[in-house]
Amino acid sequence: AGPRRQVSAEQLRARGNALFQAGDPGAALAAYTEALGLSAAGPERAVLHRNRAACYLKLEDYAKAEADATKAIEADGRDVKALFRRSQALQQLGRLDQAVSDLQRCVSLEPRNKAFQEALRALGSSMHEKMKTMSCMDSKVEQMFQILLDPEEKDVEKKQKAAQNLIVLAREEAGAEKIFQSDGVRLLTQVLDTAKADLMLAALRTLVGLCSGHRSRTMAILAELGAPRLSAVLGVEHEQVSLAACNLLHVMFDSLKEGLQKDFRGKEDAVVLDSSRDLKLLIKHLLELLVLEGASAHGRDNALNLLIKVVPRKSPKETNNSMSLWVIDQGLKKILEVGSTVCGSPGSLPVTENSRMSASVLLSKLYEDLKCDAERENFHHMCEDYVKSWFEGPELPGKLRAIQTVSCLLQGPSDAGNRVLELEGIMDSVLSLCASVCEAHQLVAVEALIHAADKAKRASFITANGVSLLKEIYKHSERDSIRIRALVGLCKLGSAGGTDFSMKQFAEGSTMKLAKQCRKWLCNEAIDTGTRRWAVEGLAYLTFDADVKEEFVEDKAAMQAMFHLAKSEDRSVLYAVASTLVNCTNSYDHEEPDPQMLELAKYAKQHIPEQHPKDKPEFVKRRVRKLLTAGVVSALACVVKSENPALTNSCRELISRVFLALVEEAEDRGGVVAQGGGKALIPLSLEGTEVGQTKAAQALAKITITSNPEMAFPGERIYEVVRPLVSLLHLQRTGLENFEGLMALTNLAGISERLRQKILKERAVPMIEGYMFEEHELIRLAATECMCNMAMSKEVQELFLAEDSDRLKLMVLYSGEEDEKLRRAASGTLAMLTALHPAICKRIPQVTVHWLEILQALLLSPSAELQHRGAVVVMNMMAAAREVAEQLIASEMLEILSVLAKGKDKP
Repeated sequence: AGPRRQVSAEQLRARGNALFQAGDPGAALAAYTEALGLSAAGPERAVLHRNRAACYLKLEDYAKAEADATKAIEADGRDVKALFRRSQALQQLGRLDQAVSDLQRCVSLEPRNKAFQEALRALGSSMHEKMKTMSCMDSKVEQMFQILLDPEEKDVEKKQKAAQNLIVLAREEAGAEKIFQSDGVRLLTQVLDTAKADLMLAALRTLVGLCSGHRSRTMAILAELGAPRLSAVLGVEHEQVSLAACNLLHVMFDSLKEGLQKDFRGKEDAVVLDSSRDLKLLIKHLLELLVLEGASAHGRDNALNLLIKVVPRKSPKETNNSMSLWVIDQGLKKILEVGSTVCGSPGSLPVTENSRMSASVLLSKLYEDLKCDAERENFHHMCEDYVKSWFEGPELPGKLRAIQTVSCLLQGPSDAGNRVLELEGIMDSVLSLCASVCEAHQLVAVEALIHAADKAKRASFITANGVSLLKEIYKHSERDSIRIRALVGLCKLGSAGGTDFSMKQFAEGSTMKLAKQCRKWLCNEAIDTGTRRWAVEGLAYLTFDADVKEEFVEDKAAMQAMFHLAKSEDRSVLYAVASTLVNCTNSYDHEEPDPQMLELAKYAKQHIPEQHPKDKPEFVKRRVRKLLTAGVVSALACVVKSENPALTNSCRELISRVFLALVEEAEDRGGVVAQGGGKALIPLSLEGTEVGQTKAAQALAKITITSNPEMAFPGERIYEVVRPLVSLLHLQRTGLENFEGLMALTNLAGISERLRQKILKERAVPMIEGYMFEEHELIRLAATECMCNMAMSKEVQELFLAEDSDRLKLMVLYSGEEDEKLRRAASGTLAMLTALHPAICKRIPQVTVHWLEILQALLLSPSAELQHRGAVVVMNMMAAAREVAEQLIASEMLEILSVLAKGKDKP
């Protein structure tokens, strides 16, 4: 019966197609809908949804057209027909920004499709019109406030529209100033005090516009609203309102700090004090919010995230770390209060599953910001005093809080964690509580044991005492939540051999068993996310083993469960997800052993690291493909976009490594960009560890080299790519990174003058010139091609006109080299320069005695392109000056030109 049923679904689809072609979308829709009722196969259903979307577009039911197209796209993210149909529906529904993003996707998947390019252009101009009409709203500010504050006004839609208009107006400087001058801050305060969520959101988002990049307005707004009120709004139960308040505070901090830095250059000293006083006042309220019992759990998280962003120095170049010292002095205990919270114990602060992780990250950032041993000693003493204050009491809850603090420190500033672990009685207490009958107590102890195992100082002590204990717990505990943590502890202690195939600490096969159990837990949605997170922690260790990697990428459900967790609220899972992906894509650093040392080691019977046969390139390539199909790019893009505090620099580096592995093959790059990879790589390349930034920049270069940069990085984004690409030219980068950076910049420099100006501003030209002298011919060629495109800028042309430089000589000599591509780039530059500057024509005979033979060789070349470039240069030189023209005519040039002029085959 099976096959017959399928035929009928196919017949219905064919009937639908015929009806649609015949101009009857209504009847076609009915046929497709009936076919959907019979069809079970995924791909077939996707096509039917896509066809129904076309019918709904014809029938002008745009909401349904969008819904059907979305279903098709969910089945296949590269379905351009469905993407194009959805963009048409979104456009009709007025959601222009989403329509643009779908069209950009179409264009990046099919760059040569004229229809897509045209549609994108048309949509761009209609958005521009929309913005123009919105800016004519000057007089309406008072009217908008009246609508918002009128208690009698019952029309919800009218209020929403007024709120939206205010927010849009505040984004433009003129609009923001208009609102500010119209007594807007007092009115916005009234809107905030209505305590209605939608109105509060509108007020907070409007205030963001007013404060953005404007210090004096920010100070006035802070004086009017007051730090206590802002802090109270941050602590409300309503999640979106709390997040909007967090966003506003972040913008205020930025504007106030900007003032501090600008005014330090020696003017308005009084103002400097003002600004730093405001900053401290805001920070003081944030620290108080951490321990305020009435504050909501996510309010507490938002306060921690803000402190992470605004307190530590942005770079070691800033010498002043007084803000961190002040926060440690005023608030270290308050941060530890959050970090030591034992969930569910009576009287504990309301926290989310992210609060403790955020506290660890903040502590870590503060500790890293310290400059000398004395400052670090003080930090250690404060942590030790805090732990003792809980541990030395007779009550068990106090001991649990002390152990929880140890976990929090080990996950953050691990030096401080190790110091606290060494306090008398702590480690024994951890081991004895691991055997507790109470699940909550056992959880706290097992987690502390695992974190301690991670920091090598105590690992040997734990291996001696903890392994048997963890095995007992894993085998005999009734509770999954405990077993899973015990398993991770075992994984951590067992993976000490790293990627070395022959150094396995577990018995053969048990690694595979543990991994299978981890995958099972990961996919079991009945278990809470906090516990499932530990399953990923386990995989992060077990995937050092190539057999485990292979099984993992075959398990689509496990991959998707992991991506889902990465996007979830539980932030602490990120590092484990990123580590697992680095292992699966083999994007960790490979140290190639020196062959001579290997021989010696064999001779001395020393241990030699071995590579697993399944870590060979063809296996890795296959694994990357499977991860791409499972949706790894959109998961990582989502993580990078979410501005997550757990996205520490080391975590960013891991994600950058994964992205670089994902774009290794040119044919995968379009898909990576379409799923948001290009956009995610920009922030990764601008912030993080040096290695992380370089890997992200290299991935950006690979994308820029093989795809149309304007499609891959639409709008303003293309200008943000320049700095990361220029960073690849630094001398400490590898030859391959230099080469890819040059190739990518060549592509950008050929696009527009504005991009060339950006490249000039990033001081790339001296580095590009340096590489024109490189030994390696490919790097030399890439630099010359890049220079050829850069020479379209006036500033670069002036460098060639400079009297004392060899730049012009080099271009003339390169026009006579063996390598045809190098000759093409160099002679192309000469053709352009001689056309624009007669002075250059006069200098060519002076720079080298070989100038004539080089030009003649170009004209006599078998390549029409080189002949053409040569002819243009000679023509420009003839027109430039009499003495140059005479030299040319006196040579064989006239005969060569006469022969070429008669040639029929090269018009």
